[in-house]
Amino acid sequence: MSKVVVRNGNVDGALRTFKQRNLKDGSYKKLRSRQDGYMKPGEKRRAAKKEGIKNSHRREKLSRAV
Repeated sequence: MSKVVVRNGNVDGALRTFKQRNLKDGSYKKLRSRQDGYMKPGEKRRAAKKEGIKNSHRREKLSRAV
């Protein structure tokens, strides 16, 4: 769980920082996957394959940029 310090009463800025940190560490994604409930084994495989393809495209894009 991410912790954010509110400075000078700036709650909006702290909330934005909190959301960014949660997106970066994947907490929100884990929460959503748990809320969806049971997934059939075939659905899990398809989701994992889709995620792998997405990651490989991202890695390719990053390697081309460097």
